[in-house]
Amino acid sequence: MLAFRLGFLDIGWLDFLDIGLVALLIYQIYNLVRGSVASRVFIGYLLVYLAYLLVKALALNLMTTILEYFISVGALALIIIFQHEIRRFLLLIGKSTNLTNNRWLRQWLLRDSDWVDTHTPLKPILDTCKTLGAEFSGGLLVLQKNDDLEKFAQSGEVVDADLSKPLLLAIFSQYSPLHDGAVIISDGRIRAARCILPVSEDDELPPSLGFRHRAALGMSEATDAAVIAVSEESGRLSLALNGELFTNLSQSELETRLERYLNEPKGR
Repeated sequence: MLAFRLGFLDIGWLDFLDIGLVALLIYQIYNLVRGSVASRVFIGYLLVYLAYLLVKALALNLMTTILEYFISVGALALIIIFQHEIRRFLLLIGKSTNLTNNRWLRQWLLRDSDWVDTHTPLKPILDTCKTLGAEFSGGLLVLQKNDDLEKFAQSGEVVDADLSKPLLLAIFSQYSPLHDGAVIISDGRIRAARCILPVSEDDELPPSLGFRHRAALGMSEATDAAVIAVSEESGRLSLALNGELFTNLSQSELETRLERYLNEPKGR
């Protein structure tokens, strides 16, 4: 095996691979928690662990024992503290490896005659958002990408109608029995209305963002759908993508982000 000696250490290519994978894992964890209180907890725990390695190397037995107890209990505490981040991490892994929702793979496996690739037009959606924002009427629109949203559609009322601005405005009218909840749109059709979405448990969301925005973020954490939230109080537009919420978007910014995200290669 190819190896070289560094002082008293024999280092092989597997050691470099191991170090690289650990560095990548730490980097990905940091990206997942950065900008939140959890990031400071993670850095603090990492510093304590480095201190443990140092006192162990210096053979400070009493301090080593104390830090060992702290780290063993701290591991359980980290699971509790980082439960939201761990859930989000596992959801991201599940979304990226969900072969049944990978349209490119299904297109490759199915015969050409069995495959129909449809496209959701954005103009009726954007025009609806513009009108809802101008009239200070709240709205929550879920645009399917790859993941199956059937279980969320079943939580509401099945519509299964062609996508159009008048119909969307009628659904979100304050006099409509369907205006509460979300509308799910896929393949150029309005699948369901008054749907219940999972609510994000992110404690870092500003208090000014209400239940509608938390539902948009929660849906984007659980699926790869693009979720538009129109504020009833301010009329401002927000977009949730992959567990990230973009607020106070202009009409052109919303259109640009939607086109870029929904037109990404399938399965990404």
